[in-house]
Amino acid sequence: MFDDEKANYLVVVNAEEQYSIWPDGRDMPNGWSPVGAPRSRAECLDHIERVWTDMRPKSVRDAMAHHVREDA
Repeated sequence: MFDDEKANYLVVVNAEEQYSIWPDGRDMPNGWSPVGAPRSRAECLDHIERVWTDMRPKSVRDAMAHHVREDA
């Protein structure tokens, strides 16, 4: 389902700012929102590689930033 190079996909993101791809036309899983228009699998993966530069979930990044501020 996710390896069909001829199908269109959506880049999707969740509240933790984690990214994935989802087949266009299928019901969106709970907790995920589309980012942009449908595109090829390769284009979706390229987009994710460009924007998802920190793999840590948002809650972890926020907690670490808060901890750093407290130590300063």
